[in-house]
Order: sequence, then structure tokens, then C-alpha cells
Amino acid sequence: MNAAQPTPSTPDENGTPTTQGAHDADGGTTYTSNGTAGQASKDESPEDRLVTTMHSLELPEGPLTYTATTGTVVLKEEPEGTEYGRGKAYAELFSVSYVATEQDPGRPVLFAFNGGPGASTVWLHLGLFGPRRVDTADAGAPKAPPYRLLDNHETLLRHADLVMVDAMTTGYSRPAPGSKPDRHHGLAEDRDLIASFIVDWLTRNDRWTSPIHLAGESYGTTRASAVAARLMDRYYVAVDGISLISPVLDFGTIRFDPANDRPYLHYLPTYAAIAHAHGKHEGRLLQDVVDEAEAFAEQEYPALLAAGLRLSPEQKQEAAARIGALIGVDPDWVARADLRIEHMAFLAELLRDQGLITGRIDGRFTAPMGAGNAPTMETDPSIDQLAPPYTATINQYLRTELGYSSDIVYEIMSGRVHPWSYKDFEGRSVEVASDLARLLRKSPHTRVYVAHGYHDAATPFHASEHVLAHLPIPQEDFAERIRVEYYEAGHMMYCHEPSRLAQSQHLAEFVGGIAPAPTTDDDAPAEATSEH
Repeated sequence: MNAAQPTPSTPDENGTPTTQGAHDADGGTTYTSNGTAGQASKDESPEDRLVTTMHSLELPEGPLTYTATTGTVVLKEEPEGTEYGRGKAYAELFSVSYVATEQDPGRPVLFAFNGGPGASTVWLHLGLFGPRRVDTADAGAPKAPPYRLLDNHETLLRHADLVMVDAMTTGYSRPAPGSKPDRHHGLAEDRDLIASFIVDWLTRNDRWTSPIHLAGESYGTTRASAVAARLMDRYYVAVDGISLISPVLDFGTIRFDPANDRPYLHYLPTYAAIAHAHGKHEGRLLQDVVDEAEAFAEQEYPALLAAGLRLSPEQKQEAAARIGALIGVDPDWVARADLRIEHMAFLAELLRDQGLITGRIDGRFTAPMGAGNAPTMETDPSIDQLAPPYTATINQYLRTELGYSSDIVYEIMSGRVHPWSYKDFEGRSVEVASDLARLLRKSPHTRVYVAHGYHDAATPFHASEHVLAHLPIPQEDFAERIRVEYYEAGHMMYCHEPSRLAQSQHLAEFVGGIAPAPTTDDDAPAEATSEH
């Protein structure tokens, strides 16, 4: 049977099929803890609303059969104070769990989430990890409706069970009745909520002895690092692996705040890579361009920015010419910017003479600009072209293949999470590098996989490289426990098919504990490399 076709699971001990239930007022399906249908009442505590379906994915090595459990679970907390009391519902988190039918006690389980804050996990779910994937656009080849899903023969479900969880106010995740969502809209609060969900899932599914993996993308990497540390610090749960896809571990490396020169240094190699993608370095290899830009950003550029007004006009113009040649823009524009190029301004300027803006999530994407003299890009063409296929297919997939329905909006990306609280970081940079380092010091078997897209202008690869290289951990741990891969694409590198295939292989190796295969100059793919 095709993966798209759900079939009812076997009846439970009460004879009730777990794929049937009573629809509540919101259009969803309400279940009691044993999987039987139950009526939701506004005057009662909320209940889990879960649907379980069975599927089979045809692979070259044979069928992969699995169950998908879709819906919201109610999380409860003990009351504050010294008086004992039963847990009170405070959140209903939405997730889709994929569990292979052929169980192995040593089979890993991976919890994945995207970031934003405010982004649902549809991107990793239908773009990279899940058994079904979006037939999506790549740069220069946008898809037209009707959009469709394909079987994902490279799904990570081949190697680990998967739990795709949406953070509060994304997807279908919402606060419990009587609770407010903003109590979860912050780094620490979100961290604690996701950690509680993971502990709850392990308990409900009897998976406490399984190797545990976390995977995050973008702000999801901030979340993954904080959650992994929280699991160890609070619950003594040691994760086996953390996958950081397009990471941001220290916001001071990417935020263009006054008197902070770090982002200008870290973004420059990404600007050079994007310029290469648009023909600004004709006849040169991407790797050579990136190497030159990184050398400049690490050696000469810091001194130039530190000199400030002490630079002579001749020195400034010479530096502007060097920077302009590296990133493909007019040196006079660089000089007027005082050698400091903000990323939204760069994305508007690079192809201005062609009437185009370039993408922030993926700098290979372009779109016509509105106002020809606009100082920054008005929109992100990469998100504009990628989001519609994901939006259409997740809504169709949940209802028709996974059997889950709700009348509330599935929030693909929501601004309702803002303002996002960083109250614990008042007066200093928001960072989770210290969490990651503390975890690696406390948990000697935890490993880290890092994925960088060369054309990612949201979380530039050089910033991540810098943070990882300065983790307060032993040098041998940095060399042996952190695997870094590079892809010739952007933030969501899996929209580029060669990168998706390479990344799927890298993730399979990482989750399986397999060392990366050695490559030679003859067989190393140009789209994905492990060093530069």
C-alpha cells in the first residue's frame, strides 16, 4: 500500500479501532488515554486528541511499515508551593509521531522542531525527515499548483522513529483552556515546555531506554541546545545526538546592533557565496571564493572596522574596493556604508541593476523588486516561493492521509508568538553556546551534527563556525564529537535536490553512529562537503 493510504489499526482491548473517534466542536477528534473516543466538554479538563493510522512505504530494500499518531496531547504541571496536588493542564501540544512496526530496543527516537520563533515544524517534517515530502520549488524553478506530496525514500524513519512537534502557537499547539499562550513565548519558557513534552512522550510510549536525538532548524537549533541541556540538568536525560540545521547559537554574531561589528564579519563570506551564485565570480569555484572571503573576514576585515575614523580616505576606498569585489557590489556603495554591509541592504543591492532582490532564507532565489531605490528588500522571495507548497500539502496531508482535522488554523509561521521573551539575557547577548558546551562536558557520549548552507543569509555559516570553535570544551571533543557539513544551498538546504540527498545520507550516518565515509577529490560532491 502507498504511504498516502492510512488503514485502521487493530482494535484495542475494548474492541475500539484507534482511528475512529468523536469530533468535537472544533472539528478535531477527541480520545481518552486508552485511545477510545470521548466527548470534550468546555467544563472539563482537556483531553488528548489523537488519531493513529497505519502505513507502508515501499523502499528498494522492501516495505517499511509504520504507525503515525497525530494530534494534541495535554501537558500538566504540579501546583506551585509546598502543598501536594495533582497536575493541572497548561498546554496542548500538537505532534506527529512515526514509529516503525518492526521494533528494535536499540532503535533511536528523534524529536524535531523548526524555529522562528513562530515557525511550525512543517519544514523539517515534509522537507527532510518524514516518510512523505513536498515536491517543492528550487531556485529558478518555482512549482505551480496543484502541489503534491511524494514518497520520501530517504526518510530518516528508516533509521529512527520520528516525533515532529510544534512549539506553542505554531501548528495546532495551543494553551490549555484558561491558560495564556504568552507564558510559553520566551526562550526559557519554550525550552521547559518542549523538554516536558519529550519526557511525557518517552513515558507514554515506554521509550526511556531508546537513544534520544534532538533536531532543530534555525531558532530550532537555539531551542535544541537549550532543551538538551534542560533534559540533562533537570531530568538527568542524556541525549545521544543533537542535529543543528542552519544554527544560531549566539545572537550577538548575527544581529546588526549599534557598536557590534561581529555580524559584518560573519556575514561577508555568505555575501560572497551568494554573489557567486549570481555570476559575480565568473570562472571561479565556489570553494575558492568562500575561502578567500573567510580569510579576509578573519584577518584584514576586523582591523579595518576597528580602525574606524583612523582610516585615511585612500585606505577606506581601497578596503571598499576589496569588499566590493568579494561580494559583487559597487565599491562606492560599500564606502558610503562605512564598510559595514547590513544583510537586508545587501540583498536589495546585489542585483539592483537587474531590477531584482535576492532571498534571505536562500540567496539563490530572486524576485522583481518594487521600488527601484528601496534601501532594503521588501520581502523574501525564497520564503514566498517555498511556503505555498508546504502550506497546501500539510493541511491536505493531516486531514486526508493522517485522518486529523481541526477548525483552527494550522499556523505555518505566526507572528502571534511575539513579543518573544529573552528576560534571562538582559544586558548581554542571547546565547545557548554555554548550554551546549555544558551538556558536552556533562554528557561524554552526546554528539553534534551541524548543517550549513553556503547561501543562507538568515544564519550565516561563518558565525556558527566561530561559535563552535570557541566552545569551552576540550579540543579533542571539538574534533571528534562535532560533525560539520556544508551544502550548496540556503537555510532550508533540502529544497536543493543534490543537497537533500547528501544531507539525508549524512543524517542517517549520524543517527546510526556511523563515521562519515572518507571522500577523495574524485568522488566528493560539489554540493556538499565536510570541510573547506
